[in-house]
Amino acid sequence: MQSTQLDYFPILMQLVLAVVFVAGIIFVSGKLGPQRSSKSKDENFECGIEGIGNARVPFSVKYFLVAILFVVFDVEVIFLYPWAVNFKELGIEGMVKMVIFMMLLLVGFFYIIKKKALDWE
Repeated sequence: MQSTQLDYFPILMQLVLAVVFVAGIIFVSGKLGPQRSSKSKDENFECGIEGIGNARVPFSVKYFLVAILFVVFDVEVIFLYPWAVNFKELGIEGMVKMVIFMMLLLVGFFYIIKKKALDWE
């Protein structure tokens, strides 16, 4: 069966309608929304804390390290799902490969525990 450009028309139509809808909602809410401003409304506000001092306060490296480690060990779950879905078709070879994969992850996990990368102190 040959596909033509006409087959892509519904996708193009949905894209155009979505963009028009979002732009229209933003425009209408900007025109209909309250326009009152005051000194207290124009101030920066976050979590009930007054904005005082430099906004460029450095974060601890531990924060970024934990975030990166979370991503690494979270991505492992992405690889577990297709393996679990195709478990029977992969057979014993797939099982052995997954055990090796999990052992490598376990070694990495014990390494970061040994290095105390997850300790906040």
